[in-house]
Amino acid sequence: MIYNFHHFYYWLKGGVETGQAYRAKLFRRLGLEAKFVYATTFPDRNIQTETSYLGILDSEVMWMYGFFTDCRISPVTYTLEQLEDSFEEKNYTFTREENTVTYRFSDSGISYKAFLTDGNSDFVHRVMMISNGCLVRKDYYTYCRNYSEYYMPVNGQAQLYLRRFFNENGSVAYEEIADWDRVLYKFPDRLLYSREELLGYMMERLEFTEDDVVLIDVEPGMIEKAAFIQNAAPARVGLVMHADHFWNYYDDHILWYGIYEYAFAHSEKISFFITNTDAQRNLLKEQLKKYQGAEPDIRAIPVVGLDRIRYPEKNRRKHSLISAGRLAPEKRMNQAIEAVVMARGEVPDVSLDIYGEGGEKGKLQELIDRLGCGDYVRLCGFQKLDEKYQEYDAYLSASYVETLGVTLLEAVGSGLPIVSYDMRYGAQAFIDEGENGYKVPWENVDELAKGIVRLFTEADMEAFRKRSYEKAEAYLTKEVEERWKNLLC
Repeated sequence: MIYNFHHFYYWLKGGVETGQAYRAKLFRRLGLEAKFVYATTFPDRNIQTETSYLGILDSEVMWMYGFFTDCRISPVTYTLEQLEDSFEEKNYTFTREENTVTYRFSDSGISYKAFLTDGNSDFVHRVMMISNGCLVRKDYYTYCRNYSEYYMPVNGQAQLYLRRFFNENGSVAYEEIADWDRVLYKFPDRLLYSREELLGYMMERLEFTEDDVVLIDVEPGMIEKAAFIQNAAPARVGLVMHADHFWNYYDDHILWYGIYEYAFAHSEKISFFITNTDAQRNLLKEQLKKYQGAEPDIRAIPVVGLDRIRYPEKNRRKHSLISAGRLAPEKRMNQAIEAVVMARGEVPDVSLDIYGEGGEKGKLQELIDRLGCGDYVRLCGFQKLDEKYQEYDAYLSASYVETLGVTLLEAVGSGLPIVSYDMRYGAQAFIDEGENGYKVPWENVDELAKGIVRLFTEADMEAFRKRSYEKAEAYLTKEVEERWKNLLC
């Protein structure tokens, strides 16, 4: 069995989630049995909805918090009628607005706010219980109640103090007792004093053997990585790297990126490391030997591959740029917008469509409004882009870090030239300077704008497209599949 462990989950579908979905399909084709284990709560959405959207089968999904119950991974089927049948007090009024329904009980001063899966269904994902204006409980459902959260008012804010996880029949499987940043897990036969201990208990109950493989997807913010590694024996352990691995280095020491310090200091516990590109693999190999005296097995396997090369069925929109990714600070979409506005002075019909969602969306829209560029710069939201790239003339990236850059790969797979900051490692992997795009100095918006102008006024676009298609050939699924096969089979 291959167990893929992920400590978090980006609702905005980052590279880790995209990579896991791709890996699930690839392992199926190779006939390898796999599980994808998520060690996080899912307060706003149902885990099954998210993972099935990515293409991961319900039978392949494991949720750490649900692992200790007998509730299975399931779509939401709990109905408003079932919720209403559970009310002890029957004297209530209710109102419905799109995907929420509010019940008010005048006798007790209690109200319930039910959140539905969508505005067209009666399926209930979660319910908030409010008493005299204070949040006291949240209940979460799929086909039954999975767990409840209990709150008390502290300085005018609702403070979580307890989570209770249930079995199908409504009995309590275990509890999570919260005291600000500390937690305790209470089982019938034991107490666990941290989230890391809970993870360790789960891995212990999985009873790994030497034939099993534990793949750990490592990304920024991952504090549980050491617990994943420490509890994986006797399985083979693979560390999948989704970020750059060092801050800086000197003659006698190196400053590793914090999420990798434990793994690099204990590389003997890691059966193999996986990087996205050969460039990162070679650099990591050189650094581990120099600074740690270690020579671990390091494989370069792209997080995703291309199922096929895509050609446009109609003419591309002239001087149109596409950029895609989470709308997060590290993606520097604001600089992409500013560069396009500057380039507009020399390429009057240049345009930019930005695909993705994230916390920066409001700020980006404010920037678009302030610069008055809304007629040629658009925020297009999250969409599947497989067939979108071919509509555009080129790809623009202002990101400051991409260990691969899924969107960069998808762009060359659709024949797009690229203008990008010269960041490790994605731009270096996909851009041959002056052959299919331009790499410009990092964080220099003026140079990014000049790159756009140069592409659209000087470059042989047909030759650039041809080179992008050639670059994409090395990332076809058959090539990626062969690398995994050599590692695991």
